[in-house]
Amino acid sequence: MEKKLITFTVPCYNSESYMEHCIDSLLTAGDRAEILIINDGSTDRTGEIAARYQEQYPDICRVLTQENGGHGAGINHGLKEARGFYFKVVDSDDWLDEEALSRTMKLLEDLEPQGGVDLLVTNYVYDNTDPSLTSSISYKNVFPEDRIFGWEEIRGHFRPWQYLCMHASTHRTQLLRDIGIDLPKHLFYEDNLFSYLPLPYVRKLCYLNTDLYHYLIGREGQSVDEEILKKRCSHQMQVSRLMFEACDPADLKREEPKLAKYLMHALIFFMVLATAFTRLNNSAEADHQVHEMWLELKAENKPLARRLKYRSLATFLNFPGKPGRSFAIACYRLSHKFVAFN
Repeated sequence: MEKKLITFTVPCYNSESYMEHCIDSLLTAGDRAEILIINDGSTDRTGEIAARYQEQYPDICRVLTQENGGHGAGINHGLKEARGFYFKVVDSDDWLDEEALSRTMKLLEDLEPQGGVDLLVTNYVYDNTDPSLTSSISYKNVFPEDRIFGWEEIRGHFRPWQYLCMHASTHRTQLLRDIGIDLPKHLFYEDNLFSYLPLPYVRKLCYLNTDLYHYLIGREGQSVDEEILKKRCSHQMQVSRLMFEACDPADLKREEPKLAKYLMHALIFFMVLATAFTRLNNSAEADHQVHEMWLELKAENKPLARRLKYRSLATFLNFPGKPGRSFAIACYRLSHKFVAFN
């Protein structure tokens, strides 16, 4: 069985309208890459299109078919079957920049004699259907470039909108397997869990300052559409709970203080998101859901819950009643002006 440098996993559910653009962009990586096309119980021509790529590129493309289990189940399936030293998830409506991908492949090859890294970080682009709203998220303010480094070499501070999301992350496959990544089925926004869970185990990082991943924003029916976010706020809260339960940053503060600081930053970010998206529903029922979430977190780990709720923006987003809802919604609107993330 041929070992590949990288595995691209592409979960697909009824993706016939856009998956070809995605897969074509990945094919430019050449035969040191493999592309796993996960057909997640599609009812359109997704399976037919996937089979055609497998037939045309048998040394690169493989089709894996499963009953519908959602995005997380697709990632689990891809990780189980991956032959690549590295593992990257690319959503079927997104794509990778050809020039940036060429640079990324070369860097990964150059890192091989040094044993590789646990995590490669690259930039990603919010590629909005309204070009005036397109923006790039980079990490040049916090990471050294083009070399292996550890968490202790982080400089400065992550900005409020900066976090190590799935789009920015390429993981060493064996690391993901060693820690037993197993994402929940039929849970939306689990990609945030996927990017967060490995971080306490990452020791060798590299950052390439290139806009590799293009994250499409504005397609009708996307999970990040505001109306869908409001309806699926319980999924955001469940993902946040699972992240909260996975690791207490305080446990890493002595050994890896800068990693612990970033993990706290990420937890605050996702707790704020879960709170804000729930309060977008602008109802007493939504307020109750948020209150219950924080009660559960407090019961799980009271010191961590207090640090998250009372030493961050979450304090203000949790003001009770209509004034609190109005403030939370206003914060969401303001942040959207700076970064058009949906």
